[in-house]
Amino acid sequence: MTQHAPLIIDIAATALTKDDRRRLKHPLTGGIILFARNWENRQQLASLCTAIKSIRQDLLICVDHEGGRVQRFKNDGFTHLPPMHALGELWIKDQLAATNAATACGYVLAAELRSCGVDFSFTPVLDLNYGESSVIGDRAFGRDPRVVTLLAKSLMHGLLQAGMMNCGKHFPGHGFVKADSHLEIPVDKRSLKAILADDAAPYEWLNTTLTSVMPAHVIYPKVDSRPAGFSEQWLTFILRGQLGFGGAIFSDDLSMAGARIIDGRQVSYTQAAATALNAGCDMVLLCNQSVDGGKAVDDLLDGMAEALLKGQWEALESSEMRRLDLLPTTPAHEWDELMLHPAYMHAMGLIP
Repeated sequence: MTQHAPLIIDIAATALTKDDRRRLKHPLTGGIILFARNWENRQQLASLCTAIKSIRQDLLICVDHEGGRVQRFKNDGFTHLPPMHALGELWIKDQLAATNAATACGYVLAAELRSCGVDFSFTPVLDLNYGESSVIGDRAFGRDPRVVTLLAKSLMHGLLQAGMMNCGKHFPGHGFVKADSHLEIPVDKRSLKAILADDAAPYEWLNTTLTSVMPAHVIYPKVDSRPAGFSEQWLTFILRGQLGFGGAIFSDDLSMAGARIIDGRQVSYTQAAATALNAGCDMVLLCNQSVDGGKAVDDLLDGMAEALLKGQWEALESSEMRRLDLLPTTPAHEWDELMLHPAYMHAMGLIP
């Protein structure tokens, strides 16, 4: 059986330490998420990615790189991509130009990352912009789920042209609530019917296109008392069963305030990770815990290994296959070659 490696972890700095190497070799580690602190310049990023792949070729190198205010690498040649709201604004003026621009943004985003060795970006945001959420805001394409679906599909087409998979977030929708789940647990009191008709609609319409999904650290009490990322009801029965999604499911960051209150009590990272996997996640993220020695990362690796032996979560071959399916399968362009590539130059001219 294929070893299920569900943990996506981070590193503290711009190069791998001895501890980072040990953690990345751990059989339960499936990938790494990069942050702005892991970036100095393109050459350093490419060297870091090469070092990660030299440890294990199958490690998935991820980043939050959407455009607008969520873009980790912003200088040394990286294009400043617009927030997705800009594509929604363009849609109002010219719908077909907007879908074309979205594809161009997706292509440039993925081609630049891949030329430095990054495999995957957690994009696009499928949340609807109700004008309430500060954490979503201009990261959303717009308010209409049909517009969001078509612009997201166009963006994902661009990602795919550059050989990158995609991640729709934050299922079933983070845009309606004001609270920031990094700091507290937002509660959305709408009915399941209302959410499925509006916020969750893009997930069904895109079930042939989405390769992965990240649920929201939001509680929808009319559906389940647990946040969506820990809810079998949301992930297994609704997302997979009802909406027909077959790709990978990532938990959102387990270190967020919204992540570790389950059934009204604070739980450990290991308990949170096991709960998320049992609910239907294929992979779980623990972010920003390596910066002061990484005790929390080591505790999670040890805790999950022990929990696996005790039968507290199950290693699934299907989950591992979904993880591996997110790795690029086509060669990437070298940066200098990319800058002169006709498809890249054409796409650059279309970015709003």
